[in-house]
Amino acid sequence: MENLILLASLNLLTMISRKVIAVALLISICATGVTGQSKDYFKKSTPEARGIPSESILEFVNALEEEIDAVHSFMILRHGKLVSQGWWDPYGPELPHLMHSLSKSFTSTAIGLAVEENLLSLDSLVISFFPDKVPGDLSWQWKEMRIRDLLTMNTGHLEEPRPGPDQDDWVMYFLSSEVELMPGTHFRYNSMATYMCSAIIQVVSGEKLVDYLGSRLFQPLGIQKPEWDECPAGINTGGWGLHIRTEDIAKLGQLYLQKGLWEGERILTEEWVDMATSKQVSNGSNPDNDWTQGYGFQFWRCRHYCYRGDGAFGQFCIVMPEQEAVIAITSGTNDMGGVMQLIWNILLPAMKDGVLPENPPALSLLEKKTRSLALPVIKGESHSSMSKKISGKRYTMDANPAGINAVSFELHQGDHSMKMETDSGSFILRIGSGAYEKSETELLLPAGVPGLAKIAASGAWVTDNDYTLRIYFNGAPARVTYHFDFKENEMKWSAKLEHSLFGPREPIEMTGTM
Repeated sequence: MENLILLASLNLLTMISRKVIAVALLISICATGVTGQSKDYFKKSTPEARGIPSESILEFVNALEEEIDAVHSFMILRHGKLVSQGWWDPYGPELPHLMHSLSKSFTSTAIGLAVEENLLSLDSLVISFFPDKVPGDLSWQWKEMRIRDLLTMNTGHLEEPRPGPDQDDWVMYFLSSEVELMPGTHFRYNSMATYMCSAIIQVVSGEKLVDYLGSRLFQPLGIQKPEWDECPAGINTGGWGLHIRTEDIAKLGQLYLQKGLWEGERILTEEWVDMATSKQVSNGSNPDNDWTQGYGFQFWRCRHYCYRGDGAFGQFCIVMPEQEAVIAITSGTNDMGGVMQLIWNILLPAMKDGVLPENPPALSLLEKKTRSLALPVIKGESHSSMSKKISGKRYTMDANPAGINAVSFELHQGDHSMKMETDSGSFILRIGSGAYEKSETELLLPAGVPGLAKIAASGAWVTDNDYTLRIYFNGAPARVTYHFDFKENEMKWSAKLEHSLFGPREPIEMTGTM
């Protein structure tokens, strides 16, 4: 009987313990927010403790604002510690950002892992993985193209093959493209080559690239499973389309800086890290150009003995081995070279060996700056002589490529709004006055980008009749600017998309009448 009582007591304690654990887990999950992200991974340090003056980082941040349009975030690590970080509103640390070609460095990492698992070899022929998709009239060049050539952008193509919107089988399209040169002899940037690396990973592992990296890279580094765009056949695009946070970029850079080690565990072999980040092929000879320092396995060599992964419009993972530093940046800019030049001009010479004396006043100024970062809003007035006249009035739109049937406005003092009517329904765009108003929409906005639903809008009257509205696609480099010209019963609407690889290249002009 005593044994039965003891056993019952133990069972009761076990049940209570499980409930306590469950409640604790629930509290923990709630504490991390709806994204499921944990608190910041990197331990913080003052810049001076890591040999960097706070004044130099403040100078760097100010220069980014003055010279670059527009950086969205930055993170600076040195000796594995976080010395400074910041996000320009409406961007924030919790929101994944589109990486564009910085995605390639993650795909390269997957190839390195697959090599270590003996799933493939760098010298494996590309056509060997797709016997059912190889055309019958295969040229001799295809019989020489290896995975190594995909990684180094040395496929032998004179022009990058790019499948059109009606192309469903991208692998077959790539294998049917003309290869004019001997693979391994000619550098030609080729995002589809990276896509083929993703397709090969899916063949040899039975998993999509994003899933293959899950237990091998993302989970060990504490990166929540990201979104990664897919082709029509369900293969991750590999060369683009990855959405991750700024801290995740920094984690990849720190992993490579640590030669593949993470918290004492080996993720990548040191041999792979050295090969991937060293000059495998030449891509030019200009000593002053960061795009002609050589190319590794989906990593660019930089000046000053650094290397990087980068993506269009200013997505950066810059690793500085001699300084033991990593810099992660997200942006929406056409001046990627300008961003790097500021790093070389300001941050690089500021990184000293050893510890510097603490400087609380300078650190306080830096922290005040990074806490208040915000992208410029449209400068103007919250109302005008026209704003009350058009309030609530409905403008019928002429036929336009955006499919907008009618619009109406509330642009008179306070926060503003704009209602757009389409065949599929209507959408009210909330517009911040003097700030960015964040919202989500399933509507493809005029001059917008498909698939980007999170937006932030700010607008103002720049003259009595002209209203300007800027929308950032939050989580991407892209933005769109609308100009409205109101005259009597007519409204002219100009829409221009910037910093996007997809969407209209030229401004869209539309007209509406009351």
